[in-house]
Parts: sequence; structure tokens; C-alpha cells
Amino acid sequence: MKQFISLCLWMGVAFICQAQERSVTLSNPAATTSDLVELDYAQVAGSLKKGPFKIIHAATRKEIAYQLIYEGGKEPVKILLGTPVAAKSKISITFVAGTPAPVQKKTFGRYVPERKDDFAWENDRVAFRMYGKALEATPKENAYGVDVWSKRTENLVINNWYKRNNYHKDEGEGLDYYHVGYTLGGGGIAPYLKDSIWFPKNYTSWRILDSGPLRTTFELSYDAWQVDGATVNVTKTISLDAGAQLSKMQIRFTDTLPVAIGIIKRNEPGSMWLQEAAGVMGYWEPVHGKDGTTGVGCVILNPVKEMVVAKGHLLAVSATDKNKTVTYYTGAAWDKAGRITSAAQWFRYLQDQADRLKDPVKISFTR
Repeated sequence: MKQFISLCLWMGVAFICQAQERSVTLSNPAATTSDLVELDYAQVAGSLKKGPFKIIHAATRKEIAYQLIYEGGKEPVKILLGTPVAAKSKISITFVAGTPAPVQKKTFGRYVPERKDDFAWENDRVAFRMYGKALEATPKENAYGVDVWSKRTENLVINNWYKRNNYHKDEGEGLDYYHVGYTLGGGGIAPYLKDSIWFPKNYTSWRILDSGPLRTTFELSYDAWQVDGATVNVTKTISLDAGAQLSKMQIRFTDTLPVAIGIIKRNEPGSMWLQEAAGVMGYWEPVHGKDGTTGVGCVILNPVKEMVVAKGHLLAVSATDKNKTVTYYTGAAWDKAGRITSAAQWFRYLQDQADRLKDPVKISFTR
């Protein structure tokens, strides 16, 4: 009798657990591996009872790391899964009730008031920064575009590099040798009218929307400026995922405008790859002495009108969409990091990312 009662209790618990489970199949149609996968939170979690949950890989039975994405709100809107899905393959995962294991922090970003209002962000591959209002008071140092920091460690370095204030020298983790100045740097954007780049000044306010461990997202706002006689304003929402070489840039203007996304061109010969139809622009810089070589590139989701080498840049000329927005990805790779060490490898990476974005992982629910 006791065995029967125990069996019934066990079966009852199993039934309750099953009622809180949700199985999902992730199918990758692209010819390249997808490292992270986004799920709609309401679509998945709506069938689960409120409370913490774990995500289990059906084949390996191992727990999958994830991050709830809030996009600056109070309730989660997405679930970012830290699981790769190989090219032309699929995996099954199951959501179950329970407390998930801690996730290693692989992305980070912060406002840096101690360095004239920089905003810096990084992951386990790369690091970048944008320049704030305080830097405008120092014209010899001032710069407009995206700065690239060359890393060769998976550790997060921003805080340590700013503390030592010597990040222009490689002490084993990498350095900042990338020159921006009054240019678009490594993938900045500006209105492009009358064959001119209409640069905004530096950002004036910031807001963090999500802060790791697998994705960091923040928003930068700018003062209005004059563009061919019209007053224009812009807000930039920037995010970086773990394991990625590229940051996502969502740029919202107050007007419908032609724009240029640019990469500063060096005087010495380098390798360029301009693929207008695919929206891919790549640049493998000339070697920078003992510092090595940096590759910079962009994948543009808005239609590209043309790609040109002009105004000291590689430029992808596009326009805002019906929502006055431009969405693209920009980033870099450093040969001394050892992952991408040639122009051919860098251009292949950029094309793979473009293919993956056009053909993302498909989600289907099995229970």
C-alpha cells in the first residue's frame, strides 16, 4: 500500500512537472553556425507557471545558459539562449521549472566619466568605445566615430584598462592603437547630403537597457545639429552579444535622410571588400608595425544604394526606412587574437554573418 501511494505521489509530481515543461525545436537553415538564439519570451513562457526555469538540451541533457532580455523595460521580452546550432541542423530544448545555474558574464558596458565621458563596451572577443561631450573641450583629443580596442583575451578588460590608463601599450591582453579622429572610425554613421558627411557632435546622454551576461545593450542620445539647413536629431541603440565580432546598431533619426556608414581608410595599402547587393563592407587594414593588423567591417540591413571610397573612408550609402531608422552591424577583428588572421578569413566572417541574419534560426513548438 505504501509503495502504491509513493508511486502515485511520484506520478503526480511527474505530471505537475510535465505541465510546466515546454519543448522547442531550433532549426538553422543557414550555411553557418548560429551561436546564440533569440526566443520571444511571451510565446515560450506563457505556457509555464510563473517562477524560475531551466533550459535543457534534449540530446545532451545539459543545462543551457540563457539571459532574459528586457530592452529597458520592467518585464522580459526575449530569451537569449547561449547554445550553438550548427549549419543546416536542428536541436531540441526543453524548458523546465527550477533555478538556473549562474551564467558567466561575457559582455559588459559602462559610462566612463573618469575619461571625459567615454562609453565603452566589450565581450569575450572585442571592445569598442564612443566619445562623450566632455571630450569636445579637448580639440587635440576629440573624435567622432566608433573606436576599436584590440583584445587577445576572453577576459573583460574595460575596467582594468581604464584604471591603468596605459591602454595604448600591449601588456599581454591587447591595446588601443586604432585612430579615429574626426572621422566615422570603425563603422560610424552620419547623414550624407550634397556629397558631404554631416557629422553630429559627441553623445550627451546614455542609458543601459540590458547588462550581460550574454548581451549588453545601451542607448546614446545626441544634441540636435544642422544638416543642410535642417535640424536633425539621432538616438543610437547599440548591443553586443557574447562571442560576436560585431555590434548591432539601431540608429533612429528624426527625419528621413540619406546616410553613410563609414570605415576610416588608412594611407597605406589595405584590402577592401565592397559587396553592395549583400550589404557587406569589409576592410583589412595595413599592418600597424608591431601592433599587427585590424579588420573592420559592416553588415547593413537597410538597402545599400552604393559603396564608394571617398572622403577618407569606405562608405556604404543608404537611407533611413519608413520608421526613420537604419539597422546595421559593425565590428572588428585583430590578427593577434588568433581567431581571424587574414583578409580572406575576415571577409568570409562578414559574409557568413550577413547570410545568418537573412536566414535566422526557425523556432517550432512541440509541446
